[in-house]
Amino acid sequence: MADAPFLSWPEPSRGKRREPVAARFAAGTAWTDGKIVPVAEATLPLLDWGFLRSDACQETISAWDGILFRLDDHLDRFWRSLDRLRMTSPLSREEIRRIIHVLIATAGYDNAYVQIIMTRGRPPIGSRDIRLCSNRFQAFCIPYVWIATPEVQERGLHLHVSRRHRVPAASVDPMVKHYHWLDFEMGLLEAYDAGAETVVLSDANGNILEGPGFNIFIRKGDKLLTPSSGMLDGMTRRTVMEICRDLGIPVEETDVPIETLLNADEIFLTTTAGGVLPVTSVDAKAIRNGPGPFTARIHSAYWQRRADGWLGDPIDYTIPTTLVAELGCA
Repeated sequence: MADAPFLSWPEPSRGKRREPVAARFAAGTAWTDGKIVPVAEATLPLLDWGFLRSDACQETISAWDGILFRLDDHLDRFWRSLDRLRMTSPLSREEIRRIIHVLIATAGYDNAYVQIIMTRGRPPIGSRDIRLCSNRFQAFCIPYVWIATPEVQERGLHLHVSRRHRVPAASVDPMVKHYHWLDFEMGLLEAYDAGAETVVLSDANGNILEGPGFNIFIRKGDKLLTPSSGMLDGMTRRTVMEICRDLGIPVEETDVPIETLLNADEIFLTTTAGGVLPVTSVDAKAIRNGPGPFTARIHSAYWQRRADGWLGDPIDYTIPTTLVAELGCA
């Protein structure tokens, strides 16, 4: 196999190393019950059906070099999930936007991983009528998360194909970013048992769908294939499709049988937690010796766009004066 292209990440140019507003926020922040707390102190009521029934939705948003990426698109998708789950946010869109900024500013991060969450809440004790619930908003911010570190990306991930089926769309709407992950979790255990690092699940017809927190692309010849249904329309997936359009790389949304995956010329994953992640083996079968040329081009374009501030929302690092004393930074 030919030598793999070299992967690179732009040097930070905007962000400056900042300190948290108080040492207790260094490991992360959370928004719960209308206030900011250290992430380790965040709690959820035991009787909330988000915990008891996995009745919740979320969005995961990243900041890199002091800039949030596609924040408006994430908020649009969050509201889509709320609509499909028949939930009502107790906070406005602009209030949630502001909370995201304040969580990052309180922690002092340039590179951050933020999750906003809506849970069903709970009906009166003894009732199962979810129409009686008051939906609850919470959020957390931690340092940027990598599914695969830059070092692992250089040699490529080892992927396992589980024969375990993803929860079917007829049962749970995949266009809701939800927490129905037991299929993923058990698939990951299978992957680890097989010596792999992550897993992709399929549908009942033997077509691959998605993995725990990522979409998947496959190169066959001069075009890319990606599943067309049965999975979340990931934000990084959307970004990659826009990049491919600009680079003149054909992308076909279609059914992707497991056999096609096993015989791919290149494979990469797309996720907020790491961007474009090369895969170099599937079920111990080598696909390439490192990232392929399509993967490297798209990887480079993705990070360059982020460095350029494309679809970016610069983080507002000012902390509202009303929060100063509460946060312990007076």
